[in-house]
Amino acid sequence: MSQRPPLVDPHVHLWDLQHIRYPWLTGPFSDDGPNGSVEPIATDYPLDAYLADAAKWDVRGIVHIDAGADPADALKETQWLQAMADAPGPYGLGLPSGIVAFAALDDPRVEDLLAAHVEYANVRGIRHIINWHPDPARSYSPADVTTSDAWARGFGLLGKFDLSFDLQAYPGQFAHLAELIAKHPDTQIIINHTGMAIPGDVNGWGEWRRGMAAFAALPNVAVKISGMGFTWRPWDAEQARPYVLETIEMFGTERAMFASNFPTDKLFGSFDKHFDAYDAITADFSADERAALFGGNANRIYRLGIEL
Repeated sequence: MSQRPPLVDPHVHLWDLQHIRYPWLTGPFSDDGPNGSVEPIATDYPLDAYLADAAKWDVRGIVHIDAGADPADALKETQWLQAMADAPGPYGLGLPSGIVAFAALDDPRVEDLLAAHVEYANVRGIRHIINWHPDPARSYSPADVTTSDAWARGFGLLGKFDLSFDLQAYPGQFAHLAELIAKHPDTQIIINHTGMAIPGDVNGWGEWRRGMAAFAALPNVAVKISGMGFTWRPWDAEQARPYVLETIEMFGTERAMFASNFPTDKLFGSFDKHFDAYDAITADFSADERAALFGGNANRIYRLGIEL
């Protein structure tokens, strides 16, 4: 197997449940919902826990993605993460290297929150989870906010602050989102979790392919390959292989990147299960292509400035 390249993990969550409120990690827990029960990960997940999970990889950087904190704690999460990155001590790694913070783009006061987030040096982007599906068990919100004028206005403000956007949505939403994104070519978009295909939907793969192709046609859109367990539970490497390869084929090796989504993806398998699969699937790729997929693209797209 090819040598493993340095890793810049572009999708990590850390949390201290005593410091910041996370409603989705607070009981009672249920198997209903997109992730099933999250009780197994409803415990503190500090940086050293992540580094232990990723111990077999040469981690050079991580991007922390909004971890579902109570919206009132959005800025508090950014402050906590920046202090972690700035602190001397046992880590001394400057991690997280980048921060993608939360802001509800349909909030009429969103501009004030964006301005507050960018006061912190490691902030690079925003995520507002917008998954909506006709099946309430799959939806993260009761309505598709992305069809509103308020959300489109908030999205348009990202460019003012030089912020990227992490897009977590379902394929059924991709067509109108691609139209909106095309109007903002200077805003970098990063699709989360391989586009979250739903094979069980009527023509689920076709809907995913059409939507991903529409995004791939836009040069300002990249994709993170992660979240195999959102598509299949349980999942295995042979299921993942065509999904991963087709995604890379659409976006090219310069606009795709492997991500852990830890500890959320821990619900679906260990760090090594996920990354061993991505490693094996790309074993025949060139060294430069693998270096880009495992680290270089994340470093460039999130503007981290890490020497790899």
